[in-house]
Amino acid sequence: MQEYPRRDTSREIVAKLRQVDVLVSHGRSVAEAVRSIGVTQFTYYRWRKEYGGLKTDQVKRLKELEKENERLRKAVSDLTLEKLILREAASGNF
Repeated sequence: MQEYPRRDTSREIVAKLRQVDVLVSHGRSVAEAVRSIGVTQFTYYRWRKEYGGLKTDQVKRLKELEKENERLRKAVSDLTLEKLILREAASGNF
């Protein structure tokens, strides 16, 4: 059975991005710095796109908002489905 690597938390990702910035500012190449944090360059650039420039507390708030957004989307979806069912029932099309 293949074991998958654990997912980094938002806080860990921000710390790793900062670590790469420090290493690059000390003369290491981006490729070397990214290797030193144990991720691929693809992952690094994806993280940088999503978390770049954010502070830890901002990342926490972003994740809270994303979770709330998902909850609200589900609620709207459920209500839309209920509305369609009620409309169909009211028109007598069972």
